[in-house]
Amino acid sequence: MKLFIGNLPYTITETELSQLCSNFGEIVSAKLVRDSFTGQPKGFGFVEMLNRSMGHKVMENLNGMEYKHRALVCNEAKPQKKRSQRSW
Repeated sequence: MKLFIGNLPYTITETELSQLCSNFGEIVSAKLVRDSFTGQPKGFGFVEMLNRSMGHKVMENLNGMEYKHRALVCNEAKPQKKRSQRSW
């Protein structure tokens, strides 16, 4: 199950994100979304859990939880939309 985790502090690392979620089950992957020009995290990321029950456990525990003075948002990720290619 893939989860969206938002309102993350900009200083968080992918390792910290993994550790935050690993308390509730086995993680397949964790990725922070970064600005394509600066490389700085945008304040949200995606975590893929091994199964749905682990994913629901993460959502129950992280959604609304305060982490480094920020209330986290955690829900099931929506499927990625296809983006059209830009022509410059």
